[in-house]
Amino acid sequence: MTGFVSFVGSGPGDPELLTLKAVSRLQAADAVLFDDLSSAVLSHARSGADLIAVGKRAGRPSPSQAHVSQLLVEYARTGIRVVRLKSGDPGMFGRLEEEIVALRAAGIMFEIIPGISAASAAAAVAQIPLTRRLSARRVQFVTGHDVTGDLPEQRNMAALADPDATTVVFMPKRTFPALATSLIEHGLSPDTPALIAENVGHPDQALTRTTIADLAAQLEAGFSSKPALILYGPLMDHEAGE
Repeated sequence: MTGFVSFVGSGPGDPELLTLKAVSRLQAADAVLFDDLSSAVLSHARSGADLIAVGKRAGRPSPSQAHVSQLLVEYARTGIRVVRLKSGDPGMFGRLEEEIVALRAAGIMFEIIPGISAASAAAAVAQIPLTRRLSARRVQFVTGHDVTGDLPEQRNMAALADPDATTVVFMPKRTFPALATSLIEHGLSPDTPALIAENVGHPDQALTRTTIADLAAQLEAGFSSKPALILYGPLMDHEAGE
């Protein structure tokens, strides 16, 4: 007998941004394996449920992905209801594929419950649209680093430097200075609007509006350990409302 796994998107951290289905699965779960950035929503978990922290954070001791996948399989094999709580949306840079592969290999059934991405939440907090009629008809989500922690070597710079696209960079702080240099070399104006959003969905969230060149210089000088993402492109000017 095997259990059932629900991959649940916790959104950016604000419990009020959970979906009704996410709350339902948390209330019914016998075990919840959760990411660090998802801990704020654990108040919805059933009393007595096992709560297992399996989050991975840059620069901190973290369980390996293989270990997390194995834990997920082991809990499900006991025949219980398991929630794998992932920050943001499970399918957005959340190592979802590796865990799905492990479950399928073990013959364990699962479902995926989407959550609000940090990208959508950041745009909402900043009161800007991710798309704009005529000037931003395309949105692209990219990761700021590969498995080594460095800027990915294989990058579509024509797409990344497209002035008519809104680009959202996840996990960007360490590598954005190098990315900005490459963007400018490929024709993107150094004055392109940029927004860095830190700890979105949490009480201490912070937004900084700047340009790609100035933001690169700021991050080159140092940065905090707070999780963040960066948006750049034809972002609406908050002050001018345009």
